[in-house]
Parts: sequence; structure tokens; C-alpha cells
Amino acid sequence: MTGQVSGGLPEGRRPRVAVLGGSLIGLTTALVLRDIGCEVDVYERSRVPLEGRGVGIVLHPATVRYLLDNKLLDLGAVSTSAAYHRYLAADGSVLAQHARRHHFTGYNTLYGTLLAAFGRERCHLAHEATAVSQSDDQVQITFADGGTATCDLLVAADGISSFVRRAVLPDVQQRYGGYVAWRGVVDEQELTPETFAALDDSLTYFVGAGTHALTYPIPNYDGAVEPGRRLMNLVWYRNVPEGEELADLLTDRSGRQRDVSMPPGAVRDEHLAEFRAGAAALPPPLAEVAVRSPAPFLQVMIDVEVPRMAFGRVCLVGDAAFAVRPHAAAATAKGADDVWALAAALVTSGGDVPAALRAWEPARLELGRALLARNRDLGEGAQFRGDWVPGDPALTFGLRAPGDSADMRVT
Repeated sequence: MTGQVSGGLPEGRRPRVAVLGGSLIGLTTALVLRDIGCEVDVYERSRVPLEGRGVGIVLHPATVRYLLDNKLLDLGAVSTSAAYHRYLAADGSVLAQHARRHHFTGYNTLYGTLLAAFGRERCHLAHEATAVSQSDDQVQITFADGGTATCDLLVAADGISSFVRRAVLPDVQQRYGGYVAWRGVVDEQELTPETFAALDDSLTYFVGAGTHALTYPIPNYDGAVEPGRRLMNLVWYRNVPEGEELADLLTDRSGRQRDVSMPPGAVRDEHLAEFRAGAAALPPPLAEVAVRSPAPFLQVMIDVEVPRMAFGRVCLVGDAAFAVRPHAAAATAKGADDVWALAAALVTSGGDVPAALRAWEPARLELGRALLARNRDLGEGAQFRGDWVPGDPALTFGLRAPGDSADMRVT
């Protein structure tokens, strides 16, 4: 695997690291760099821990490498799986089915385990960065409350709307892909036996004119992973023109206009009603999941591409650098892979931060560009060109290539 780390940093060459962003990639960064000898602090702008964000996560070896290497989690006990890719026609009949196994878990499971491993003492909440400056020797971060922090290396893991990216690359803009992903979950016990049978043990796809949808099982909120006690997760992609229609959809119940997502409970009633009425166009099993989802929410399909990821003693990782659409289910894996490669570069350089970042950046840019292009092509093929072919191996989830997260060994 790219980014293997052998050994640690010598005494006197162990950088002080500040990580902006305390979600999955920020915590992975903190743990991996701490373990090679760095002194690490995490700064998260939220005032409370991030439990409850997200729904399901497709497992990839890079995503859970730290947890497996350190035997922190029994993934077999906290993950679900699907053995098949199943493609449905509009009437619910099966167009194609292929044996391709994937494993899934919940955001909370990974987040809680990573946070417990790092500890809360050096994970600082309510720290929103408002300025970043650097000299040859250090980086200074200023926070909204007027406080400051200094470090030898600043790792920006602050997501799709990254403050650091906007500071160092002000000309880089988000690009709207022309569609949104509606998401919802239903307890499998709420589904009819016919729908449960149609969706069980599969990653189930439907592709129609200007739309596509998929379902797969994920752990329930109480951690249950047994068939019949899980949640069925739905992702439904729908074209929405940019402009007034998109702006109205992203205006929440309080009148606030959101930019990249609408959390559960924020979508206005008229849009929920249209979502449920529109579900009639889906195959009956997927339509049932849509209609029975108690609190659908949505994510705007956005691309972000950067020309650089390293800036002296500052670097961008994960979505802070390349925000990619979810069709390859590899955004979290890509962020984790960035982090492992960063640790390897620091060890190779003997703790020389600028040298490590110069060596680290080229392969990271190459991977980010390739993943973004593949996701964009998959999404536009389904939503606009209409050239998806049921059973196409290119649709298999993966980071570097389709399928490199399939058949992951989880015991």
C-alpha cells in the first residue's frame, strides 16, 4: 500500500503539528503523525463533538488502516456487507446481478473510536481559524476568539469549505455538478418483506433518465448489524438547475440558505413532499425506502480541484484539497491515504517539513485529479449522458481503481 510508514522521527526532529478539522481525516492525521513522534493538537470549529454526522461509510483498507493496524476495532462486529451489485428496472425486475462484495459501517463508529484513541485533551473544540501566516520556521494560526497557536506543520483537514484552502488558493472555486444527492435511511423492520428481500445483501442500483439511485444496508443507530435489524441507506441523485431552483431547495426551515448540504430536519416541507411524490419514478423497492425515510436530507454535488497541496509548512489533505462526488465511495479513503503518505514523507525527510511536503505533493495531486475525474465521469454518465451499463465493472467502488475496496477482508 502506498504510504507505508517504517520507523519514527529522531529526537530533536519531531515537528509540532496543528491539524485544522476534527472529523475522520483530522483525527486520522493526528493519530498517524503522533505515532511517528510528532506533537499534535487538533483544532475543530464546532463547539461540540461531531457525533451524528453522516450516515454510512463504505469501508476501504486506507480508511480503516489505523484501526486495524492498532487492533482498535473489530470491524466484523460493527460493519454490514452486501455480496452483490444488483441493477433494477423501473418495474423492480432485475436487469443484472454480479458478485461484488462491499462492507459498510457508520460514521459514528469510526469517529468515536478515533477520538477515543487520540483523546480529548489535545482536541480543542470551538476553535475556528480566521487567519494563517507562516515564516521560514513556523506557522501561526489565529482563531475567532482572538487566541493563537504556533506549529512547525499545519495540516488542513477542514473539509470541502476549507478555510485554509480559501486562504492559500483564493482563486480556486467550487464547481456545481448540476445535481444533488438526496439521502435517507429506514429501519429494515419498517420495510415490507418484499422490499427487504429485493434489497437484502446487495448494493442495488437504478438508472433512469436524468437520475440514478442506490441502496445498501448500514449499521443501525444502536450498532445492530444483523439482517433485519439494520438501516437501509438510500442515495438518490436528481438534477437541479443552478440558480433560483437550487437556491430555493437549499433554503432551510429558518430561511437560511445553505451552500453544500442540508442536514436532517432542515429541508422544508414542500421539498419533502415533492421528494416523496417523485419517488413514484423509482423501482418499487427503492420508492418504499424513499417514502418511508423519516428525515431525508441532501448533499450538493460539487467538485473542487487544486493546483497545489503544499505551501511551505502548510498542506491540504482530503476534501480540503480535492472535493469529489461520492460515486466511487472513496473520498474518505483518499484523505486517509494522503495522511499515511504524509507520515512516510516526514520519516523519510528526517522531520524536515518543507522537504517532506515537496516530496509528498506530486503523487497526491495525481491521485486527487484521477479520482475527481473518475467520479465526475461516473456522475455525468448517469445524470446527463445516459450511458451507464448495468454490470459495468467501472461502477465498482474504489480509490485508485474500480474495485479496490471490494472483497475487503473483514473478520
